[in-house]
Amino acid sequence: MTILGIGSRIEHPEYGKGVVTNVSSKEYWVTFIENGLETIALNDEFKIIEATVDEVDTVSFSEVEKSLRDLLKKWSDVSEIVPIGDKWKGGKLILEPGQAGLASKEIPIDTFFHKIIMVRDRLRVMEQKINSSKIEEIEKIELQQHLTRIYGSLTSFNILFKSPTNHFIGEKSK
Repeated sequence: MTILGIGSRIEHPEYGKGVVTNVSSKEYWVTFIENGLETIALNDEFKIIEATVDEVDTVSFSEVEKSLRDLLKKWSDVSEIVPIGDKWKGGKLILEPGQAGLASKEIPIDTFFHKIIMVRDRLRVMEQKINSSKIEEIEKIELQQHLTRIYGSLTSFNILFKSPTNHFIGEKSK
């Protein structure tokens, strides 16, 4: 199957005449005279009025970017950017000692939050290493249960996250 280049003119039985304005790995983006922009499958039926034979990169930049991001997330300990809740931005964590006469400690909440994210990311890396290791399946399950309990211990910090999709999740109660 020959892939049309950008600028190719086609006639589609449903949408009419149009020009290919973008090509991805699965579809053409075609601007039709009467129907505007539509996406059609590469193997859709249409008549070619004029084909351009430019080399076409059928993998879009966003597809490459997503693949790279997924690989980095899976195989490195590079932290994703996780936003802190708006109400905590610029705040501070104050630790007051239980004994009188001792100084309190102030920590910027952003610094504390960053450390929580680093712990989470390192736990994820450990989880991946456990999953890909050659240890017995029963040992993997036991280690996974420990990790789940660790995540559960960290759920108190979920209030700091801007998005619930970033929350720690521990064992579900039955």
